[in-house]
Amino acid sequence: MLKISSKLLPNFKGHCSSPEIIMLFVYMKARFALSYRDLEEMMHIRGAVIDHSTVARWVGKFVTLVECRVRQRRKPVNGSWVYLYRAVDSLGNIIEFLLIEKRDLAAAKAFFQKAFRSSCRPDKVNIDKSGSNIAALKALNKSQPKTIEIRQNKYLNNIIEQEHRFIKKKTKPMLGFKNLISAENTLAGMECIRMIQKGQIFGQTKNFCSFNNFASLMA
Repeated sequence: MLKISSKLLPNFKGHCSSPEIIMLFVYMKARFALSYRDLEEMMHIRGAVIDHSTVARWVGKFVTLVECRVRQRRKPVNGSWVYLYRAVDSLGNIIEFLLIEKRDLAAAKAFFQKAFRSSCRPDKVNIDKSGSNIAALKALNKSQPKTIEIRQNKYLNNIIEQEHRFIKKKTKPMLGFKNLISAENTLAGMECIRMIQKGQIFGQTKNFCSFNNFASLMA
């Protein structure tokens, strides 16, 4: 059963629906390949009337609560990793993610710096053939005494490509995002729920389903 921590309740002030109902929708949107209209119809079947645009606003506003709780309790990830503005280790555990408008040197550098801050500086990094990725890592190597080994191994890069499937599967029914902020919020929720599925959060119960661990995280 989903029960929201009393510390989080002030965030829901002014909303007619209960915090539990709101966060249930946030979880369902981030967990399953459902459009906002799908969620609206599901509630209609249960006899409740909630407009899909309301659900979209909930996700845009409250997914940050999930991300905050996940980042507070996320297990550290070690080892070499591969990326496409999503970084994972050799086991497929999510290290960091970043949604940004441009794929250039500045964007690649910003992503690597964010990943290093959250999970320390690695010894090796496996990347695709993007020139901006290589240039960013070389620039970061010049600024630090510890040099990161840059690798371009197709087999290792397949790990991140396989991980992309879970995000693509959920975004496909949505037919795109209206703006970058909406995309950032929704994808952040999907990434955080994916971390819960992978058991990357401290305090998770191994035998629990992902929803029970999500409920425990928000309690």
